[in-house]
Amino acid sequence: MHLIIDGYSDKQEILGDEDFLRKWLESYPARIGMTRISAPYVVRYMGPPLHDCGISGFVFIAESHIGIHTFVERNYVNIDVFSCRDFDAEKAIEDFRGGFHLVKLRTCLIDREWPEVEAVRPNPQGFVYHE
Repeated sequence: MHLIIDGYSDKQEILGDEDFLRKWLESYPARIGMTRISAPYVVRYMGPPLHDCGISGFVFIAESHIGIHTFVERNYVNIDVFSCRDFDAEKAIEDFRGGFHLVKLRTCLIDREWPEVEAVRPNPQGFVYHE
């Protein structure tokens, strides 16, 4: 499964807080039944243009990874939860909505399992298959 969340927060200070993001990435995998296998890696970007400045955080989990990218000046965040094992996507959406104070968001859930050849059509997720 690959859960993608794009959202706007009403708490700009959270989006610029490296400690908040690091703690979130340390604790969150266990909240959805995943196994963290690395320390979180968090980096601040402070280059031009100003509206692109923010922080990015990434943590490896045994099931794949979680990545978060904030754009502080825009109150905007991109979140990816990528796992080879199913998890409760609705719970994850609500967790991120509350934790990051998201007041507007859009989500996309992609089933990453490779379909059988017969199931390739129709293609509701918009993947392009190459053989």
